Amino acid sequence: MPNKGDVHVVPAEKGWKVEVEGQGRASGLHDTQEAAWEQAQRVAQENKSEALLHGRDGTIRERNTYGHDPARPKG
Repeated sequence: MPNKGDVHVVPAEKGWKVEVEGQGRASGLHDTQEAAWEQAQRVAQENKSEALLHGRDGTIRERNTYGHDPARPKG
């Protein structure tokens, strides 16, 4: 049964890691951010969770929600 946590693409020492919240280790390691983002989106679709793409500075550059997306308050 897959972990239902959100999926993050974060910088690694060499390349980019795909991490699922609640798992103790990375789900994938990729040379490029693009390849890691593609895997993260696939995993998030399977888990019906959210995929979050982080930049090298840690800020979230992009996010996609798959499954239930509750309305967010304005402001």
